Amino acid sequence: MGAAVSTFSGLETAGAYQAGLSFERDAQAARVQDALHWNVRASLRPAGSVTLLDIDARDSADQPLRGLQATAHLAHPTDRRGDREIALSERTAGTFNGSAAPAAGQWDLIIELSRDGERVFRSRNRVVLN
Repeated sequence: MGAAVSTFSGLETAGAYQAGLSFERDAQAARVQDALHWNVRASLRPAGSVTLLDIDARDSADQPLRGLQATAHLAHPTDRRGDREIALSERTAGTFNGSAAPAAGQWDLIIELSRDGERVFRSRNRVVLN
């Protein structure tokens, strides 16, 4: 107990007030995203010392999404120092791939799609890497 209390700063969110103010904006963005009915699938697979990521983004008519820029990163659930960016390249319209070298364990895969600098899609999913 002493170690836990002595190492915990009491600060869970650096800007809790600002995070609270942005909640409604984030909720509205989620509603707009849901209304698009996009299907964005991601798959992670090991390949030697790296993990490969493939993303397939399609609209509600199952057509590849065009004109998007994609970013992805693996966020460590308990230690931001472990976060890993995944450099993505677009193979064909709506299809992106990249790789990273994260440690085994649980991660949050965060994918963002943007058009003309404005984010139009965001997902966050817990994944387990072996």
